[in-house]
Amino acid sequence: MRIGTRLITLRLAMAVILIAGAVYPPEAAAAQVEPSIEDVFKAIVRIDTTVPDGARTRDTLGATRTGHGAVIDANGLIVTIGYLVLEANSVTVTSHDGTTTPATVLAYDHDTGFGLVRAARPIPVKPLPIGKSESVKQKAAAVIAGFGGSEAALPVRIVARREFTGYWEYLLERAIFTAPPYANFGGAALIDSTGALVGIGSLLVPNTTGDTEFTPGNMFVPIDRLKPLIKEASTLSQPTRSAKPWIGLYTEEVRGRLFVKRVAKDGPAQKAGLAHGDILVKIGDTPVTTQAAFYRKLWSLGSPGTQVPVTVLTTASEIKRVEIASKDRYRWYRFSKGN
Repeated sequence: MRIGTRLITLRLAMAVILIAGAVYPPEAAAAQVEPSIEDVFKAIVRIDTTVPDGARTRDTLGATRTGHGAVIDANGLIVTIGYLVLEANSVTVTSHDGTTTPATVLAYDHDTGFGLVRAARPIPVKPLPIGKSESVKQKAAAVIAGFGGSEAALPVRIVARREFTGYWEYLLERAIFTAPPYANFGGAALIDSTGALVGIGSLLVPNTTGDTEFTPGNMFVPIDRLKPLIKEASTLSQPTRSAKPWIGLYTEEVRGRLFVKRVAKDGPAQKAGLAHGDILVKIGDTPVTTQAAFYRKLWSLGSPGTQVPVTVLTTASEIKRVEIASKDRYRWYRFSKGN
């Protein structure tokens, strides 16, 4: 279903009501000052990045990457999903009118997944207001907005608010899950009924509800997690840092077991001898059966540099206990100078 251009003069809340069938008290909608749909669409930009030879993420995430971003201040500050800009040495922002502007990466934050870039000059649009993602409730109506105006927008429902874990040592509490699925999700904006930004698109997922049903949709990073990052943002010559130990172990959770999918090249786990097909049995003396439990135990051990004792069942059916010298993941990435 497309959002018709005949609706661009209406408030976004009214578009959600008309298209998605939501029911809101009219007096509540009238009391809010909300951006028009046109303003929202104009505030969404396209982001194109290139990643140099030798970048750690070039093989897995690509040498060139394209996605969306949302303009959030009058000086060209743009929030996007971090993997679009991770290790990038060139960033170009395209505005709604086709104008292109170079941009600089300000921050990549692994803990949330956000990326921040600053356009070389202000983008002549009304910045998207930052909403409160904690107020986003299950079953609420929303709109996913990508670069491209009404043709790139999709009305959705909030399907769930729950924990999400990723194989790349990533855990996000209170992630936002939406349906139906939006194909070009990277950096897309999740807009609530007031026209405020409440999430940034991260993934396409096969099961948004977390149960046994097949309910495809998207996972969005809640915008509330962005606010501390904006205050701390700096150039990536001094990147936003995680205090968590990192071992470069990419796992897959299958029926209560954690299988090693792969290990980061030249990362701590590889150097300790772990390999694809190993099964993670314990971390320290604690058995692990889920990614969430594994990450929480790993991060509780201390800061980067901490020795991480793990027990694995190898592909040769041998039980092996090894000590992994954890690192700061930001020192493993290869950030370009000036970004």
